[in-house]
Parts: sequence; structure tokens; C-alpha cells
Amino acid sequence: MTSRSHSLEEEIRILRNRMEQLFLQEKSFTSDNVVEISSKLDLKINEYMKRRSRKK
Repeated sequence: MTSRSHSLEEEIRILRNRMEQLFLQEKSFTSDNVVEISSKLDLKINEYMKRRSRKK
């Protein structure tokens, strides 16, 4: 793996942790903050999956 994919994995991990923390604070999956982070996380995961599929 390249350092680029490692940094993308790190971004995903950070966003996931942030989303989990926000959920615990707000006790809602539908709060604006949780939804915003979740959307960013989705984009990063999609980017990661696209990169992986290109390598095959």
C-alpha cells in the first residue's frame, strides 16, 4: 500500500471515531453533526474502495 492509501485509511479512522463520539454526545444518528460526519465518512470510504478496485 502507498502512503496515500495509509493516510486515507487514517482519515477514515478519524472520521469514524469522531462520528462515534458525536453520536454518544448527541444520542442521535440524525443530528446534523452526526449526519455531516457520516456523509464525509461515506465519501472517504467510497474513495478508498475505488482505489482498491483499481489495484486489482
